[in-house]
Amino acid sequence: MSEPVAPYLLALYEPDIAQNAGAMMRTCACLGVEAAVIEPAGFRMADGRFRRAGMDYLSGVQIASHDSWMRFEAWRIAAQRRLVLLTTSGETNLWDFTFAHGDVILVGRESAGVPKSVRAAANARVRIPIRPPLRSLNVGVAAAIALAEALRQIGRLPHAEART
Repeated sequence: MSEPVAPYLLALYEPDIAQNAGAMMRTCACLGVEAAVIEPAGFRMADGRFRRAGMDYLSGVQIASHDSWMRFEAWRIAAQRRLVLLTTSGETNLWDFTFAHGDVILVGRESAGVPKSVRAAANARVRIPIRPPLRSLNVGVAAAIALAEALRQIGRLPHAEART
């Protein structure tokens, strides 16, 4: 059985905020994770805010664009990848969840999360515990935490190289 090209994929469901999406793409580049954007997004990839947040790191990440949830879901099912939704209402604590190679971590729109149909399609719904009464982390920060934990679990965190 062949292994997917990248150990993980971060998928952004109809992202609203260019700066958050750009920062998440930068995180993907730094961690060696592929990314996907599920359209429609609230901005274009050529948007200056997206490019500024992603900096010159955007060339270091493979970004797939899916023109709808249905097309993304067809790709995911054909690729036999498990969908892990990162949500404030997740049933499972991130620290208690066991990630597997090839999982897709999905984050929702900053303004509305994901619709019930997308939530229902997820194989798992995980949350990052935070102090009450606070509601949520920034989506980019949450994505970085979840990606780091997933990569840590399978021993795929990048190794630091000595800098001169």
